[in-house]
Amino acid sequence: MWFLSTALHCVALASARHALLSRDETSPSKLTLSGPASLPTDATLPLNPALASFSIETASFEEFMGNQSYPNKFSQNLFENLKERTGVPAEVRIGGITADSTFWDPNQEAALYNFIDSTGALRNTTLGPQFWNSVRLLPEGTKIVMTLDLESLNYTGTLDMAEAAWMGLGSRQISRFEIGNEPDQYYLNLNAQKYTAIWEPWTVNISKALGIDYPEFQVGATVKDPLWPYNTPQADALFDCVSALAAGANGGHTVTTCSEHTYQYSVCDPTRAAAATLTNLVNHTRLAEYLDLWQPRIHSVRTQLGPDAFVIGEFNSVSCGGRANVSNTFGQAMWLLDTTLYAASINVSRMYVHQGGPPAHYNLWYPVDSQSGPIQVFPSYSAYLFVTEAIGHSRSLRLSNIFPGRQANGSSITTAGGDPSAGQISVYGFWDEKSSNSHNYPTKLALLNLEIYNQTDSYPRPNITIDISAYLPKKDQEVMVKWLTAPGADVMSADLTTWAGQTFASGVAEGNIVEEKVSNGQVVVEASSAALVYW
Repeated sequence: MWFLSTALHCVALASARHALLSRDETSPSKLTLSGPASLPTDATLPLNPALASFSIETASFEEFMGNQSYPNKFSQNLFENLKERTGVPAEVRIGGITADSTFWDPNQEAALYNFIDSTGALRNTTLGPQFWNSVRLLPEGTKIVMTLDLESLNYTGTLDMAEAAWMGLGSRQISRFEIGNEPDQYYLNLNAQKYTAIWEPWTVNISKALGIDYPEFQVGATVKDPLWPYNTPQADALFDCVSALAAGANGGHTVTTCSEHTYQYSVCDPTRAAAATLTNLVNHTRLAEYLDLWQPRIHSVRTQLGPDAFVIGEFNSVSCGGRANVSNTFGQAMWLLDTTLYAASINVSRMYVHQGGPPAHYNLWYPVDSQSGPIQVFPSYSAYLFVTEAIGHSRSLRLSNIFPGRQANGSSITTAGGDPSAGQISVYGFWDEKSSNSHNYPTKLALLNLEIYNQTDSYPRPNITIDISAYLPKKDQEVMVKWLTAPGADVMSADLTTWAGQTFASGVAEGNIVEEKVSNGQVVVEASSAALVYW
């Protein structure tokens, strides 16, 4: 039986796959990974090559990709960089809050029109036939999740958009439809039963209208965090993927995936805004404890729909557009890297980082000049370069968080539960099923040092030596290291952010690739940096 205990602090470690850590008075100085190096029992199934995917706000999509006459080469290059590393493009969800006020006009000449009222507020968005040409500016082979309007309760309008997308993009490009964005936030006050009573027959009828005889819909897209403990009447009463499935959302056999949204912090109100700091954000314990709330739902959905069925269809660091000096920093890059890898380690299939129109501080890049700032790349883009390069072209790569690892109940080892680095260090192993030693040794390691060091700090930059010898197939194994680094966590410039020695501020790689050779099994990782180690 799969479970999470309510007594997290007193549960024993799941295995001896832990480490010895020595420290000085201020921070850890050495971490010795003690193994064993064999494939862990909690390792994922082979990673989805589109793990690092995107959600783009519907109303902002043309800003990101341009149109047939004026394609946005800047965005195209940034997407292509990721595809080059895996051979598979990131998936793109077209959605967000504006999806529920987006309508179809077959006679509209413009690809996308945003109606803005006299107060400057966006009231609705209209798409025309040229919009699909904008979508086709994404890298060849990009799969699309198309979010349709639910909140208006206008089935005819929703069907019109679905038919237009199906005709405009075709079944080979549309991965799935999603009806409604964050319906647990609607003024309609939906619960799982009310939602299902609308959503399920709509999916059946749209499938019939389009001639689809297989599951093509993504259920949920809810945003409220799970309650803890999870097995209580209050938690069970929440509207989420699991409760929607229990209410019969898949009664017509139209559901292929479940999506929920995660925003670890928020500036939507003053109380939550106070906690949205860089120090709180860049910490493995905090992000792991947050994502662990979804483990019961992930397990339930995978049991019902299949191992690849649970996705985080929209996420970022701070809701309501992010926070300046937090979401636009290199610290967010470290958070995004750890969040993506940790979510994958608990069997989230794909992660869709949300991109809104400027002034969204959490964007990986600004696609156009605006009042918020010039066209530019932010440091967090580099985290997706790391993830895609770690996956590479393998389709048999399995992942596990080997430090701090898991407690016996499957949840993360917290500071109280045995992580002496206080959430500063996180290590992931990658085992390739097709390698010669597939189950005995990993082929790659990701070493993350989340300790905050700012470029304005006057003291020497701390570091930690991580001894990876126990995970190497040979005693004298030579390894190569690529670094994700910047002068500090507070850096907000892609010009100062490097992945493997290269910068990507212009949208393409600049500079020579830099790899470090290590032959003694000791990798020194500076504060606020990460290393991809491979052999």
